[in-house]
Amino acid sequence: MQRRDFLGLSVAAGLSAAGLPGCSKPVPLAFGIHPWIGYEPLYLAKDFGWLPESVILSSGASSKDSMAGLLSGKLQGAALTLDETIRVWSKGKELVAVAVADVSAGADALIVRPSITDLSELRGKRIAVETNGVSGIMLLKILELAGLARSDMVPVDLPVNEHVGAWSRGEVDASVSYEPIATKLEREGGVRLFDSSDMPETIFDLLVVTRDTAEANPAAVRDLVMAHFKGLRHLVRSMHDSVYRVASHQGVRPEDVRSALATVMLPDLAANQRYLSGAGRVEAMARSLSELMLRTGMIRKEPGFRRLCDPSFLPGSLP
Repeated sequence: MQRRDFLGLSVAAGLSAAGLPGCSKPVPLAFGIHPWIGYEPLYLAKDFGWLPESVILSSGASSKDSMAGLLSGKLQGAALTLDETIRVWSKGKELVAVAVADVSAGADALIVRPSITDLSELRGKRIAVETNGVSGIMLLKILELAGLARSDMVPVDLPVNEHVGAWSRGEVDASVSYEPIATKLEREGGVRLFDSSDMPETIFDLLVVTRDTAEANPAAVRDLVMAHFKGLRHLVRSMHDSVYRVASHQGVRPEDVRSALATVMLPDLAANQRYLSGAGRVEAMARSLSELMLRTGMIRKEPGFRRLCDPSFLPGSLP
């Protein structure tokens, strides 16, 4: 299971063929999206009819589908974590972050056996981690804080949805995962030793589009961002309705939805302006994270950011 594969939200997918210039509607922006609580505002926008025809959501099982679609040219935008954005950019597809969907504030966690009481005690331990996902980035940060090298522990590269099984069989001593897996491991006797609330404003989920799309189809990009904020407004103002909408059509418990929402921050317009500014946190983290990923071999070449974030697509206000 890839990062953000939490709530199995169903989204209509499809791509429109291009029409003749000057005599048909512009080609819609095909936007890749996959299950994650931070992307719920876009699903709500679609449900309520706030997503214009200029944007089509293309649903995938995980971020891998969105990343592949961007690289192949089938998609013009996607919902990705910052590290996933860096991976795509490093492979030659220049992206622009046009909104911050959420900031992890406890959703990503290190769960350990009760005998482990300090990060330094991870030395020699078997740690379940999805190496090529955001969990891999989380582990690198944890090791830095612990003063350990990757060679000091034993990584067990597993999809996050296999961590509970490995834990139950006694095959791992710790897990770097995210909700709801982290909570399931705690129910199995695990202890939360560290989570993303201990390194605030580090793990970002973004709405990104290709640089070409940002320049050639800015109206559709603005429609996408506006739809996100309309959905977010409903989520915040009508939390009870939103929670039950998600829970009922997905067959999950309302408390599971509430728990997921409690582990993320959903930035409003003002916060997005701060995050996406030239001197904002996202630009700073993008540079820091790309250096870390390059140094540890997670990417093969420096992305060479000209500018990742563009706050100009954010609405000045909501109607």
